[in-house]
Parts: sequence; structure tokens; C-alpha cells
Amino acid sequence: MQWFADLNPIWQAFLATCFTWFVTALGASLVFFFKNVNKRFLDGMLGFAAGVMIAASFWSLLAPSIEMAQQSNVPAWLPAAVGFILGGLFLWAVDKILPHLHVGFPLEKAEGVKTKWQKSILLVLAITLHNIPEGLAVGVAFGALQVDSSATLAGAIALAIGIGLQNFPEGT
Repeated sequence: MQWFADLNPIWQAFLATCFTWFVTALGASLVFFFKNVNKRFLDGMLGFAAGVMIAASFWSLLAPSIEMAQQSNVPAWLPAAVGFILGGLFLWAVDKILPHLHVGFPLEKAEGVKTKWQKSILLVLAITLHNIPEGLAVGVAFGALQVDSSATLAGAIALAIGIGLQNFPEGT
């Protein structure tokens, strides 16, 4: 793995993002092998994906922000709480504004700003919006290696693997 550690952080982030894409495609490829997916199995996989993302969010975002705040003489909880609340408000606003469709609902039941967009356009929009924060997280984790001595390559790789693991069931 020394060859990976010697790469520029931009290339590291690119390769890690390609890994997360590959795992998503691997999950999506299951449609070629299985005609029907057991609903309980799918629910379990999505629950696993949610758990991985909660863990990745804590260990890669919240815990480091608390640690940095302690070193900066700022109340330790403040940056994490402000970031968490702002992130929640952003997601709430996106949910209210952008048109989206829930699984199993007809196009007429789309939420958000009313649109006449086709289901395929809504799907591409949803996937794109879903992948933006994941790509940012991977990019920031590897970019931090260049400027922050407390950032570790192992932490950035662990985040990319965690996002990849949660992308597998989402691909299905």
C-alpha cells in the first residue's frame, strides 16, 4: 500500500471515490443474478448501510470537530452541534424544495416543487444529490492529509471503505 500513500492527495481522493462508485455498481449488478430481492434482506442491508454512515459521520466528522474545538479553547460541543443543526436544516430545505419521488409512488405524488419531469430525470437528480456529500466527505478526508497533521491516511481510507460498504445495498 506504500504506492497509495506516496500519491498526491488528489489522486488518492480520486481513487477512493472510484472505489465507492465501483461498490455501488457491484451492488447494482445483483439485478443480473437475482430476479426478486427478499424485502427483509433489503431492509437489513439498508439498515446496515445506515449504521455504517452514522458511524462514519461520527468518527470522521463529529469526533474530529470536537477534538479540534478542544484544542482551540472553544466549547467542545459547539462546532459539532452547529454543524449538525446546519446540516439538518440544509437537508430539510432540500427535501422541501427539490422534486423527489418515493419508492412505489406514482409520479403525481412527487414531493417538493411540482414538476413535469420524467421519473428518469428525478432518479438521476436523486442519485446526484445523494452522492455529492459522499464525494465531499471523501475529498475532504484525503485533502486534509495535505494540510492537517492530525489527519491520517488510515482514517481517510476507513471513511472511503465505510461509504463503499453503505453504497453496496444502495446499489441494489
